[in-house]
Amino acid sequence: MKNRCKIILSLFLLTANWQNASAQKSEADWEMLFNGKDLSGWRHINGNHKVEAKDGMIVATTVPGEPNGFLVTEKEFADFILELDVSIDTTMNNSGIQFRSLSNSEYMNYRLHGFQMEVDPKPQRWSGSIYDEARRGWLYTTELNPASKSAFRNNTWNHYRIECFGTSNRTWVNGVPVSHLIDNETVKGMIGLQMHSNNPNDPIPPGDHQIRFRNIRIKTKNIQPSPPDDIFIVNLIPNDLSSQEKKNGYSLLWDGKTSNGLLGANLEKFPESDWVIEQGGLTIKESKAKEKKSLFFKNPYAAFELKFDFRLAESADSGIKYLLAKPDESAQGLEFQIQDDMLPGGVQRENQKEYLASLNGLVASQQTIFSKRRIGQWHTAMIRVYPDNRIEHWLNGFKMIEYNGKSHEKGFIMLENKGLSVSFRSIKIKELH
Repeated sequence: MKNRCKIILSLFLLTANWQNASAQKSEADWEMLFNGKDLSGWRHINGNHKVEAKDGMIVATTVPGEPNGFLVTEKEFADFILELDVSIDTTMNNSGIQFRSLSNSEYMNYRLHGFQMEVDPKPQRWSGSIYDEARRGWLYTTELNPASKSAFRNNTWNHYRIECFGTSNRTWVNGVPVSHLIDNETVKGMIGLQMHSNNPNDPIPPGDHQIRFRNIRIKTKNIQPSPPDDIFIVNLIPNDLSSQEKKNGYSLLWDGKTSNGLLGANLEKFPESDWVIEQGGLTIKESKAKEKKSLFFKNPYAAFELKFDFRLAESADSGIKYLLAKPDESAQGLEFQIQDDMLPGGVQRENQKEYLASLNGLVASQQTIFSKRRIGQWHTAMIRVYPDNRIEHWLNGFKMIEYNGKSHEKGFIMLENKGLSVSFRSIKIKELH
């Protein structure tokens, strides 16, 4: 009995020593990016704001009239886990943590550009969202993950975490998962701390707004991603379906390569005379012909979440119709409006119920300066049809409309063809129950 107890005790001590050694090794893999004393390893670019090392913190004070400024690392990082603590004045517009960001002569004369994890003290509560600084704008907002809005707390320190592995970019605020972006635009770059410009509508007094950073550390060796979660995923890689999206219930409605599953209106085949498959997209052939074939997906759906990307040419006009009783252009249904809102000469269209992402002719979309992108850029969009008949239209991470639809059976989904150049890609669906 005594020998058995000795063996058990020995095994317990060995296990404890192994766990302690593993923990020490894990901690040893972290590299401090800020030594707590000075700004060694960092450099200041773009806007000339005040930045200093003070009391174990990096303290940044905005200067009126200066554009966005950044304190960036001299090193670039590819795959990593980054952690730091952030405290921001509630009077400041916003700030952020840049990652996988670049600055070079070829892009806007060394203007820093790349991913940013938002620090937002305003009531909209977008902290932890991902913004593409000086490039594409908002890529993932807390509007897509409303449960994360309460993670950030004003007037105290907040713990930020960023994990980048390959094309996956994930963020946490105070341990709460906020964003999950899959994107291959940039897979290596600098870490940066943003000093936001002073805008005319910012609170008074200007220049007195501060943000503070501390405990900035990064791990690039012996790293593993955190376990999967079930938050919404924005995947900007064309026609790619990630393993986590599959787990969350999505499937590709179009494979991005062939005409499989695509039918022309009143046809049993793909309408090659009206559509072309090129560069991973479905593009309408510009035509003035009277009869133009729209495109249908083979199977009908009742309650679903439809994600898709689209790109507009100037004056383009199209739409996605859904819950159609039959694969026929004359069938009555609902339409996510896809249209250039501007008329020739830069004049806004009068009928707001025909604006981009509206329920065409019925409900006007609630657009903001953040929700739209320039002509020629790809938009991300979503249509949600809930089992209880609620319906939502989303555009670039923002909810444009919500309304109550009528009770319905399964219906078909159609890409409308009006003979004007519009492209679609990354068309995915998840059935809701």
